[in-house]
Amino acid sequence: MASEKLARRYAIAVFSLASEEKAVDRVGDDLSTIAAVFAADPRLAEFFTAPIVDRTEKERALTAAFADRVHEISLHALLLLVRKRRESLLGALLIEYRKLELAGRGEEPLTIASARALSSDELHALVERLERLYDKKFEVTQAVDPALIGGVRILMGDRRIDGSVSGRLEALSRTLFATS
Repeated sequence: MASEKLARRYAIAVFSLASEEKAVDRVGDDLSTIAAVFAADPRLAEFFTAPIVDRTEKERALTAAFADRVHEISLHALLLLVRKRRESLLGALLIEYRKLELAGRGEEPLTIASARALSSDELHALVERLERLYDKKFEVTQAVDPALIGGVRILMGDRRIDGSVSGRLEALSRTLFATS
């Protein structure tokens, strides 16, 4: 929880600078790329997060690796994490940055899980109806979960709408056990 709040502070600062430079998308892509590089190579990630590795050595290596490849704001955000010994916040910072990006575009994340993949027409109709109902725009992620049996489960931020068969069976089960 504390690291999430701290990551949000860093993300707000980075997002603010990127907005001023009109480089929000570029910085977001750069941060994603950097995080993916560390995720792809465990030894590199260990080097980045290891507290015993000298900070100036890390800064030198990161500058050599990313200086010509990423936006200046992205590089300085990474170097700031190193200077403050907060390297482990990179993933959380990226998550918070993406949330700010969505909010900046006036969108919210929406995850639709179903027992089978929805056709593009079904998905479009469902999203369109939700956008009208909630008067919001959504960035949609579709997931397939055969355990749902049928129907859909929708996650909008902290709101969950469970219209799945398994969800209804669970609710029925809770009701039956509560009355006995």
